Order: sequence, then structure tokens, then C-alpha cells
Amino acid sequence: MFSFRSCGRWVAASLTKQQVSLARLSGDSAAPWTPHFEVVVIGGGHAGTEAAAAAARCGSRTLLLTHRVDTIGQMSCNPSFGGIGKGHLMREVDALDGLCSRICDQSGVHFKVLNRRKGPAVWGLRAQIDRKLYKQNMQKEILNTRLLTVREGAVENLILTEPEPEHTGKCRVSGVVLADGSKIYADSVILTTGTFLRGMIVIGLEMYPAGRLGDQPSIGLAQTLENLGFVVGRLKTGTPPRIAKESINFSILNKQTPDNPSIPFSFINETVWIKPEDQLPCYLTHTNPRVDEIVLENLHLNSHIKETTRGPRYCPSIESKVLRFPNRVHQVWLEPEGMDSDLIYPQGLSVTLPVELQEKMITCIRGLEKAKIIHPGYGVQYDYLDPRQITPSLETHLVQRLFFAGQINGTTGYEEAAAQGVIAGINASLRVRSKPPFVISRTEGYIGVLIDDLTTLGTNEPYRMFTSRAEFRLSLRPDNADSRLTFRGYREAGCVSQQRYERASWMKSSLEEGISVLKSIEFLSSKWKKLIPEASISMGKSVHLRALDVLKYEEVDMELLARAVPEPLKKYTKCREVAERLKIEATYESVLFHQQQEIKDIQRDEALQLPKDLDYLTLKDVSLSCEVREKLHFSRPQTIGAASRIPGVTPAAIINLLRFVKTTQQRQASVNELPKTNQCLYDTNKLEEREL
Repeated sequence: MFSFRSCGRWVAASLTKQQVSLARLSGDSAAPWTPHFEVVVIGGGHAGTEAAAAAARCGSRTLLLTHRVDTIGQMSCNPSFGGIGKGHLMREVDALDGLCSRICDQSGVHFKVLNRRKGPAVWGLRAQIDRKLYKQNMQKEILNTRLLTVREGAVENLILTEPEPEHTGKCRVSGVVLADGSKIYADSVILTTGTFLRGMIVIGLEMYPAGRLGDQPSIGLAQTLENLGFVVGRLKTGTPPRIAKESINFSILNKQTPDNPSIPFSFINETVWIKPEDQLPCYLTHTNPRVDEIVLENLHLNSHIKETTRGPRYCPSIESKVLRFPNRVHQVWLEPEGMDSDLIYPQGLSVTLPVELQEKMITCIRGLEKAKIIHPGYGVQYDYLDPRQITPSLETHLVQRLFFAGQINGTTGYEEAAAQGVIAGINASLRVRSKPPFVISRTEGYIGVLIDDLTTLGTNEPYRMFTSRAEFRLSLRPDNADSRLTFRGYREAGCVSQQRYERASWMKSSLEEGISVLKSIEFLSSKWKKLIPEASISMGKSVHLRALDVLKYEEVDMELLARAVPEPLKKYTKCREVAERLKIEATYESVLFHQQQEIKDIQRDEALQLPKDLDYLTLKDVSLSCEVREKLHFSRPQTIGAASRIPGVTPAAIINLLRFVKTTQQRQASVNELPKTNQCLYDTNKLEEREL
């Protein structure tokens, strides 16, 4: 149970109903309750928890507002984290000292790296998670975070004041109004409302208001945002039914075992909490023509599938699969929900048919002939805000100091939400202190790709991250997220702990030293072949090869290389992560040189800033079509590079914008030089007077 100590912290891992009614607030300070915070975060999901923790790590007094404390960290849909592209996001969140990777390492029940047959740049770290354990560990982390207070409450409105003249925006947010009429003032506000904005749950032809099964939607806040002038869209998603474990015949299904050893998500963890032999297996089954028949015969009983609202393209419902890909067999992964859970999650079987038809469909599938549904599948329809209305820092164009993160921006998935949450939390804190925003570009991380896609392209369907969305996949690997982001997070944002910074520094120096040593060891290829006969080194022509070149061969790893040349390579095999990362660095050495040149070209474009207060609709000094002006006015790109990625903005328009920016910069430089020139003339005149 939770209880209060004298300092006011929650200190245990569960709440009784009586305690929830008595204790709505947690914090790290003994000071009395005050209705003013530097950062207020609305929503306790995956974006909200990361945002609140990040803001607190940056040194801001932060309040997390949630409908119910006992749902903080709840995994509303699938019991898993990571995957192809998504695992990259988790590594980057962890590099910025985010929470989800560390919590997954403490809560996973099945760890596996996907895409192993391809290069390490596109490997996808993934884990099945114990829902109950994850929620407990996340609540423990959040409720014991310094400078972070948690309170239950539903936000119905925003407190707005006059805008700051030096920033764009029609007004400025200065707090929130709760459903009971009480006000909480804040310097920055982050909305992470998930599917709660006018959320509706759908099962068959039945619809009722809910942001999640068992939780009320947010109606007043959605109306407030619409009245402010935000462009609001509508999206939908769904979840599969939950099946009783004992009713499944696993013996006839394809068993999937975890990796041995298990690779942790977090850079600061060498291992996960559970041994591979104690982890739970997953099982694979498939749909069949009978499933298709049931879906097609009952479309008239499914209002969710008939909606014109766009659903997730890459995680569609079984109804969408049957309609889009007729006469196909589809995979259904049977995933455990926890170590002591009696439920199985049928991944790939999201469905919104009436309950009796869900039961009929399930029992047609191999291994599920006697399956019993404990909770039915259902659909969710909800409002989202066009993400082209936010900046790369996730602050809105319309309202100053108001930030959006998570599904409110049109994304889907825990990982995408967590990535936006950590960036919104950092920037909300920096905004309070009038510091420059912390922005990750496309060349620096998958988080940068995610946010740039949203802010320049927008989305009309739930956005999901894939490695194919990143142009520089070989540079933006899961293994090097710490070297890309941890140092920036420590120096520019202050969101990274000293412990993590020191570990990242040690890893960086170890890799640099190891690569230098590998480059210094050089033998003829014939000698290398004798030392390492397993390597497929050609003997046709004897050439000089560095140890780094030999490490590029698929059959060679640091263990094998160190046995051939014990000194000085043996010490680099003592740490598994160092050995593996040296192998990856060797693999990509030659191609990375060329990619770095491409990255520099992109960074030159990104360095050309567009004025924030530019009025594209009335701008006279540059030739732009009405269509281009409207697109630029809506998206408000901050750089020439971002403008070039907006659909419909032509190359000619980019060239004209580029000329305008350079001319403006030259004029500004001339104006800045004028006071210096006047001061110089003044000093010269004074000197002449004294001489006279």
C-alpha cells in the first residue's frame, strides 16, 4: 500500500480505495500545497510520465495531473515494448535518462532482438512485459522523483493570458482549470491526453464515451482547444480480446523462445532482471478462411470498421486485414501478459465485432478451438491535433508555453509517445528558464525523424516509427544512441544524471581507444589467415590488413581476434558491450565516412534559420505562390531544410526563400555593424580633439 512519510512521498507500490479517497497528492517536499508549478503535465500515460520525469530532472517544480494515480504507467494495449524502429526510440529515450527502458529491464518476461538476419543498424530490441510489474515499477519511480508532485484530477480548461511580445502566438497559457473549478497556475503546460480527447469506445454497434475501458473521456479540454483555433482531426485504433491461458492448446503451436543472453534496453544495465531460462515463451498461430467468412458476413454489425476515420495502417484490425488483403492467412502471436497472469494477448487479432461473434471467430483458429474470452476486443475513436501546429520543440504555434506530446499529435505506440514526452518535458523546463529549445534533428536521431515528420508533413493516420523512415540508418543505430544524445542532454538540457554521463564518457573513451588500437595492428593477409583460419580471408593476393579490417569479416568477433592477438586486445573482451560495439563500428567504418558527408550537407540546410515571426501570407520581398504561402503559414518551418520537406513547397520556392534568408542576414549584419562603426568614429573624433 501507499502511505505518506513526513516528506510527503508515496512509498509503496499499490493503493487501496480508501487511501485513494484520502490521499490525492504526492510530492517530495514537506512544504504545504501551493497551486503554482513551473511545469504542469496533464496525463499519466507513457508520454506524460516521461514528460513529468524529464521536466523534474531538468530542475523544474513539476505537477503530474492524472484521472487516477493507480493507472499511472498502465499498458492499455499490447503487453510489449520495442520492435523494429521502436527499439531505436527506446534507446534514444534512455540516452536522455528517460524511464521506459529501465522499467522494461525490470519488468520484461521475454526479451528478443528482431531483424537479426540484417545488419545491427536495423536490429529491433523488443520485450514482452509483465503489465502489473511495469505499472508498479513506473509508479514507484514517478512517485519518488525529486521535484515531481502527482495529483488526481480532470482538466477541463486552460488559463490564458496576454502573449509574450518577443514570441509568436495569440496568447500564453498560465495554468489549468480542474473539473471541480479549482485552478492550478503554471509557467509551462504539457498535454499528453492519449485517446481521451472526446474518446468513444466501440464494440459492434454499441458506442459509449470513454478514453480507455473504464475511464471517462476529456470533453471540456477538447472543446477549449477547438475554440482556440487548433485544427482537430479524428483517428481510431483498437485492441484484441484477452483470452484465458488455460483454454489454449499450446502443444500444437509454434513455440518462440527468448534470446540467450537477453539484451537490456538501457545503457546503464548490463543484464535484465530475469534469467533467459525463467522467461516465458510466445506462440504463433494463424487465421484461416473461416475467420474471413465471419468478418465479411457481419460487416453490417460493425460500426467501427464502417467509420471513415483513419485507423492504424501498420497495426490494422482483423477486419481491415480481411478487407484489404482477401484470401490471405494472417499471423496471430499469443503473448503472455505477465508472470502470474492468466491472460493471453492475441497480437494481430484486434477486432470490434459484437462479443458473441468475437467468440465464434476465436474458436475457428488453430489452438484456440476451446478458447474463452475474458475481456472482449474493442475500438477507440478520439480527437487528435494536426501536428503541423507545433514546433520541433513540441510547443504550439498558437499558444505560447503549451506543449503537446503523444497520441494527441497523431502517433500510435508506447515508444513514440515516450519519445515525444521526454522532449516536451525538457523543452517545457527550458522555456521556463528562457533557454534555447532542445531540438534533435533528423541527422541525430530517430526522435528527430519522428518529430520532423510530424511537424513538416503532418499525418492523417496513426503515425508509427520504422527504420525505413530514417535516411541515415547506418549512423542512427541502437548501439550508439548514448554517444549521439547523452552528452547533449547533459550539457544543453541538464536532464542526464552524473552517473549516466560518466558511464557514457567511459564508453566513448573505451571505443575510441579500442578503434585506435585495432587500426595500429597490421599484418599480411596470409598471416591473418593462419592466426584466424575461421575467417574467409582471400589467399589469392597477400595484402596488408589492419585488425579493424579483419574484424569486419562476419565470422570474426573480438573474442576470436583477441585469441589471435592477446596483447593488447584481450582487455577489450572483458566488457560484452564494448566488444560488441567495436565489432559494429568495424562493420560500418567505410560506409559511415560517406554518410557523414551527406549529413553535413543536410546540417548546412538546417543551419539556415527562418525568422519565427515571418508572415508568409503578406511577405512582399519573396516570390511565392498562394498555395506555398498557405502551406508555410500553417506549418511554420523553422529552417530551410524543414521547409523543403513540406509537400507542395516547390524547389523554386525554396530557392527564393534561401535568397530571402541570406539577404535578411546580410542586412541584419550591416545593422549590427553600424553601432560599431559609429562608436569607432566617435572614439576617433575624441582622440583628434585631445591631440588638438
